[in-house]
Amino acid sequence: PAAFADWFAARGWAPRPHQLALLAAAQAGRSALLVAPTGAGKTLAGFLPTLVELAEGDGKGGLHTLYISPLKALAVDIARNLEAPVSGIGLEAKIRVETRTGDTPSHKRTRQVSRPPQILLTTPEQLALLVAHREAAELFSGLKRVVLDELHALVTSKRGDLLSLGLARLHRLAPGLAA
Repeated sequence: PAAFADWFAARGWAPRPHQLALLAAAQAGRSALLVAPTGAGKTLAGFLPTLVELAEGDGKGGLHTLYISPLKALAVDIARNLEAPVSGIGLEAKIRVETRTGDTPSHKRTRQVSRPPQILLTTPEQLALLVAHREAAELFSGLKRVVLDELHALVTSKRGDLLSLGLARLHRLAPGLAA
């Protein structure tokens, strides 16, 4: 979309091939795995399909994308990094980005279930709590995408098992989630 091209151009950037490839895979309804070095634009690649879909009005206004990180500090950092494209493209009125960790106040957690953001960044432990919530079916009914970051840090631990169970539950709760 033009707004995205303008945002990239204003920074003297051009979308990288892997960012466009992830966007194309998402638009075709396919899952993708991206392995790239630090500083290669993986975060933007992971969220570009979501930002494009939400900018074009896709979704029901509820939770669209769930980002799962092994570290709450990383989730907070990624949320901060998403502010630039969201505001730079003029999507602040359409897209709310929030984190949910063990540090999130209970009143905010309650609101996130009743009025979820379009993008929620969380940890495997919080995912386990969310999929077990009595409102989980409604919360995840419109979920379209899951972004897993630093997966290698989780797969060989009990947290990886917890994540696998959470993802299996998500596939039952979110009919529109790509396999």
